[in-house]
Amino acid sequence: MSIIQTHAGLTLIAPDWPAPSRIGAVCTTRMGGVSKAPFDSLNLGQYVNDEPTAVIENRLRVQAVLPSEPVWLRQVHGSRVWDTDSKTCPEGPIEADASVTNQPNRVLAVMAADCLPVLFASSDGQVVGAAHAGWKGLLAGVLENTVDAMQAKSDSKLDLMAWLGPAIGPNAFEVGEDVRAAYEDCAVRNGAPLPLNAFTAVDGKAGKYWADLYQLARHRLSSKGISAIYGGEFCTVHDQKLFFSYRRDGVCGRFASLIWLH
Repeated sequence: MSIIQTHAGLTLIAPDWPAPSRIGAVCTTRMGGVSKAPFDSLNLGQYVNDEPTAVIENRLRVQAVLPSEPVWLRQVHGSRVWDTDSKTCPEGPIEADASVTNQPNRVLAVMAADCLPVLFASSDGQVVGAAHAGWKGLLAGVLENTVDAMQAKSDSKLDLMAWLGPAIGPNAFEVGEDVRAAYEDCAVRNGAPLPLNAFTAVDGKAGKYWADLYQLARHRLSSKGISAIYGGEFCTVHDQKLFFSYRRDGVCGRFASLIWLH
């Protein structure tokens, strides 16, 4: 089980995984900030109509427990991975849904409020990655692309592990036949059948299914040879105290999952 702890006034989640000691990782919750309802209180998202000064203060509070300012992405529910070690400096926000690094003290960040955050670490402690995997990005291959981007930063085959952060749970994510069919078609093309419990029919609602993002992510990670997969025990919808949830509230803040090398 992941560990919930209080540090510097923030309620944080520490992944319970056997990552090397030089790897730091943490996930924020909605507790410990200054934003007012409905963004209360530790909203880290800039594009949700919260007061900009509150978001700045919240980010500073998080930064205070990190080795440096996080590399914030403008997430677009896609599959692009940003190499934070690139010498190319983009103008304006970095539009991507994942990032990787092999440099110390460079903090990777992804934000979520139902979508699945996934943190990656190599067992040798040389490369880390972070991905934002909503159902669209997951279907488009954001996790596979993150694995490939991490591998490209090493001269040898990496042994990777992954931690599945807080996301909408399997009994809260209702989707239509179009989503189920899209995943089924993709699995058929890749020759890797979906897990039996990835989609469960909703009683009394024809063509509606409960989608299990955690199982779908494990399926994709397994297809890339990753068997060391941890986390996946939270539900952002049902745990209103700890997490923002777009599906539950509509207007809400964002929490962040962060990883870095010491």
